[in-house]
Amino acid sequence: MANRDRSKELFKKAKRVLVGGVNSPVRAFKAVGGTPPFIASGKGSKITDEDGNKYIDYVGSWGPLILGHGDKRVKSALREATQRGTSFGAPTKYEVQIADSVSRALPSVQKLRFVNSGTEATMSALRLARGVTGRKRVLKFEGCYHGHADSFLVGAGSGVATLGIPDSPGVPEEIASLTIQTPFNDLEAASRAFKKWGKELACVIVEPIAGNMGCVLPVPGFLRGLRELCDQYGSLLIFDEVMTGFRVAWGGAQKLFRVKPDLTCLGKVIGGGLPAAAYGGRRDLMNELAPEGPVYQAGTLSGNPLAMAAGLATLEVLKVDGVYDELEDYCRRLCGGLAERANAASIPLVTAFKGGMFGFFFKNEIVRNFTEAKGSDMVRFANFHRQMLGSGIYLAPSAFEAGFVSLAHTKNALEETLKAATEAFRQLR
Repeated sequence: MANRDRSKELFKKAKRVLVGGVNSPVRAFKAVGGTPPFIASGKGSKITDEDGNKYIDYVGSWGPLILGHGDKRVKSALREATQRGTSFGAPTKYEVQIADSVSRALPSVQKLRFVNSGTEATMSALRLARGVTGRKRVLKFEGCYHGHADSFLVGAGSGVATLGIPDSPGVPEEIASLTIQTPFNDLEAASRAFKKWGKELACVIVEPIAGNMGCVLPVPGFLRGLRELCDQYGSLLIFDEVMTGFRVAWGGAQKLFRVKPDLTCLGKVIGGGLPAAAYGGRRDLMNELAPEGPVYQAGTLSGNPLAMAAGLATLEVLKVDGVYDELEDYCRRLCGGLAERANAASIPLVTAFKGGMFGFFFKNEIVRNFTEAKGSDMVRFANFHRQMLGSGIYLAPSAFEAGFVSLAHTKNALEETLKAATEAFRQLR
């Protein structure tokens, strides 16, 4: 087992001054046990902790680092940007350039507004939907996490599920009551919700590929059916592509599944590893935002020039033909290798992947919703995670989180990962 004395010392100090010793709950390793490594640096597909231990990283800052750590093109763009200034609170040409690139990649996004986090993007998109439709209710799906705004902390996945908190204290019942939830991938349940609440539903918000109950793909017809229900009842369809946007395809999940949302939320990859997110959609909808319209939203650091520079450099690489084929091929070989080795050890395991995003569950049946995800063997996952971490493989410390690969992951990294998995599965028997 690798020595992590320095990380243990830092974690002890952190718990005195930071809540739980971390700045985001899942980082505390409560779902898997042990001490989280404190990361000192990253290069390519690997990160190094404060004790000098190296890990092949399948978290990638939870998705943004699709080019890998310390990519030279991103670093070069950042060096140039910092020489011009770090923040202006005023328009720059770089936010126009990246907005144009996003709009060209996603035809449904005719106009957009930059913000600083995925939570800001989804929260603002919901306000816009309510403002445009004059309706209050929202339909979301169990296990889909759309950030920590009050309206979304109802049946959420991600860290909320990991810590076993179904609904957060501090969310007024009056607000929670406006959120309707049904199972992911259950179009019949969504249809029943529309029949009861349809004329009051401002919008439906969905992760087109769920990434916060693990990686769960939509069943055929689910997303298309939501589009048709929204059209029938006059509700807006919001795709939360904070995770999937520019991660699973150039053009996001909406391109893969050929379903056009009214509004799209983006984040992670578009900031190239720096804090940046956006929401956008049809021109007539976005023109309802101030200063064009009455729906208000603002942000001091929105469109920050450093984040815009990193995001633009990242998107320039991703628009090259073949990039997403390369990412998906890696995920295919990784997931196939994990399944093969688990089977050889008589360990039940199912996997899912799309583009540069993947996940796995310790169970026999394909997972289609949050209830099925919770049926996975959590104890076995925690033991597997500890074994892999000890072998230098850094996985998300929760069974309810997707994993990510980058263009920096190599054949050698894959072989090293699968070798570690072989031993980890052997230990689980």
